[in-house]
Amino acid sequence: MTPSQEYLEKCRGLIDRAAAQQDAIAQAADWFSDTILAGRMVHLFGSGHSRMMAEEMWPRYGSFPGFNPIVELSLSFHNLVVGSNGQRQAMFLENVSGLADRILRNFDINEQDSALIISSSGSNIVPIEMAEGFQKRGVKVVALISKDHSEPSTSKDPRGVKLSDFADLILDTGAPKGDAMVYIDGLDTPVAPGSTVGGCLIINSIKAEIAKRLTEAGQPPKVLTASIITGAEKATELFEAAYDEHGRRIAKYYANLGA
Repeated sequence: MTPSQEYLEKCRGLIDRAAAQQDAIAQAADWFSDTILAGRMVHLFGSGHSRMMAEEMWPRYGSFPGFNPIVELSLSFHNLVVGSNGQRQAMFLENVSGLADRILRNFDINEQDSALIISSSGSNIVPIEMAEGFQKRGVKVVALISKDHSEPSTSKDPRGVKLSDFADLILDTGAPKGDAMVYIDGLDTPVAPGSTVGGCLIINSIKAEIAKRLTEAGQPPKVLTASIITGAEKATELFEAAYDEHGRRIAKYYANLGA
């Protein structure tokens, strides 16, 4: 088996891990749908590469309003690697206690909201404190972690807690300990991570379930759709309507700040 064949075979295993979580996926979709139907938003957060899952949910083709991707560039801007805005700083900041509270201070959150926090290890301080902060505000928290990676990991939080300790529901990407899935003869360390693939499977499974619930409730979502599917005029209409709805929803979170 070639390395690429091995990787793809491991990815088939990730599909099986996702498929085994249908009940949990349905529960997350129920909570998130209730939030969206109430006119509120599902808050999405991930630091480091986990930010990709927030952006996978919204905004992109095949997605729809109702989600607030909280993407902090100081924690997730990887392009420069070193120097100003480099990875060393980002990895340091994601373990600074108190930053989560400063982030959450920007939003007028209430118990109708819900949250999805993504962290493969579930062990870094900012994602942990984000989940904790949401729960303190009465918000249901769904954690997306890699159980095989998180369980043996050591928490960076001095209390020894992990993201899973502040989650009302836990979903599993299925990625292995250390994330990378392929070992090469002569190379000591594995390559080709799996958490992004597994995470996207979970994210889009939830998204599809939510779309069904919203449609059945008489509020079909405004889905960002390619013009090759709908024609250019309809695609533009959907884009404008979806972004306008996002703007109206997010405005509620700023209107009464500090009141």
